[in-house]
Amino acid sequence: MRLRPYVAEDAGALAGIFFDAVRIGAAPKYSAAELAAWAPERPTATAWAKRLAGLWTVVAEAEGRPLGFMSLAANGYLDLAFVAPDQRGRGVADALWLAVQAEARARGLHRLTTEASRMARPFFLRHGWQVEAAQQVQRHGVMLENFRMFCTL
Repeated sequence: MRLRPYVAEDAGALAGIFFDAVRIGAAPKYSAAELAAWAPERPTATAWAKRLAGLWTVVAEAEGRPLGFMSLAANGYLDLAFVAPDQRGRGVADALWLAVQAEARARGLHRLTTEASRMARPFFLRHGWQVEAAQQVQRHGVMLENFRMFCTL
């Protein structure tokens, strides 16, 4: 596995990782209705490229295949953190998180924030993040629980 910066040609593959991570990977923690509201359809490469625009994104890949990615906004918000379901438990997210920390420090950031899913919360807690609040957010008419979290670098 190697880490590298996101390039526009990754958009379609990363959209697929997002969709599969939600629909398959998060299935143990969310109902079918919640999963459908969170990711109603696989985003197009064009839509996902727009979603990633302006974010610093690091991609983990092996043999030319993206395995996961994390995206950091300039204000220290960890916006996206997804790993392909068949790559969970293999250190992909840990490696991505180390890269995000290094980038955040290089940018002079001292505090990061995120809104973590039920699925992602344990990962963030293991890495020193703290929960500020549980919250309910509405997606496509369905209420989803997530957790507002922060990490001090």
